[in-house]
Amino acid sequence: MPQATAALAAPPAEPPARGTGTRPASEFAPLLRTVREQGLLEHRPGWYARGITVNLLALAAVVAGVVLAAGSWWVLALAPLLALFSTRAAFFGHDAGHAQITGDRRASRVIQLVHADLLLGMSREWWNDKHNRHHANPNHVDKDPDVVADILVFTRRQAGGRTGLRGLLTRHQAWLFFPLTTLEGIALKVYGFRAVFSRTSPGRPWTAWRALEAGLLLTHVAGYVALLATMGPARALSFALLHQMLLGLHLGMAFAPNHKGMEMPDGEHGKDWGHLRRQVLTSRNIRGGRVTDWLLGGLNYQIEHHLFPSMPRPHLRLARPLVRAHCAALGVPYTETGLADSYRQALAHLHDVGEPLRATGRSGSRGPAGGSADGADGGTGSAGA
Repeated sequence: MPQATAALAAPPAEPPARGTGTRPASEFAPLLRTVREQGLLEHRPGWYARGITVNLLALAAVVAGVVLAAGSWWVLALAPLLALFSTRAAFFGHDAGHAQITGDRRASRVIQLVHADLLLGMSREWWNDKHNRHHANPNHVDKDPDVVADILVFTRRQAGGRTGLRGLLTRHQAWLFFPLTTLEGIALKVYGFRAVFSRTSPGRPWTAWRALEAGLLLTHVAGYVALLATMGPARALSFALLHQMLLGLHLGMAFAPNHKGMEMPDGEHGKDWGHLRRQVLTSRNIRGGRVTDWLLGGLNYQIEHHLFPSMPRPHLRLARPLVRAHCAALGVPYTETGLADSYRQALAHLHDVGEPLRATGRSGSRGPAGGSADGADGGTGSAGA
């Protein structure tokens, strides 16, 4: 499954930076102190209240429009809007899970339950567990669940020995990446439902919160089916497919640029990195203005988000120059590129990973986006801006 996104997780505590014997005792602590002094870790509940209210009203308006237009094929024109505002809900759920909205744990949980389970039909608890492990060890070959070999693979070592359908997918995974992301919204629901309703989920006892989550997931399904029932069968199927595919594509386009093609630590490579290097060297920022910030839900400031997962979204852009200057002073590469180039780099990496399985005699093969496919197990060596 494509690496997602980055959505919906409880925040790990800000770790203390530790020296390695050859570097200063703390590379991260001075930056953390500066960020705190400037108030960039303080919550912005008013900003979030306005954004959430507007998004809920937009969702309600689109749903009302769907009901009114259900008897016409014009209803399909509303599926992209529903996907757009559903993705906004995912971003707010993500921020609630990281305690970016409020420091009240119960309030954060409720906000996330509403946005993840009720509005999107995906399990908050399942995603939190997965996403926390990603944040703790981003892009780590053995520890990050987002780079586990599955439909896609992310290192040549993972690609070795894949045959049949999986081998075919790996050989052409760069070309197939965005088509596969259209399944992301459905996949998130399936994995979440399986985790919540499985009686054998390890470490997941049946608690009141889990029961509430189950009820909200079922409510989402019932509401979605009821909405589709206002249309004829053909229109309902077309609407559902279009909505879910666009939702998955939007999520994939928000998450794809963040880590693919960046450094991939393993048992030896990166073992001496502290918190700052572990997060910065494996993450990529996307340049852009307010529109980019809105479309990507602030995840375009991936470096700042990984360094300070509880930082409110509107503060990420303010922290960027501080982080960039601090990395420059330390000589730590700070990778930032445009949106189109970030996809080129990510696809070039996926293309390179599949090279051993493709026909021999293609030295100097290039990815579908025109990027050189160099490097085996690590990233493509993206240059920082």
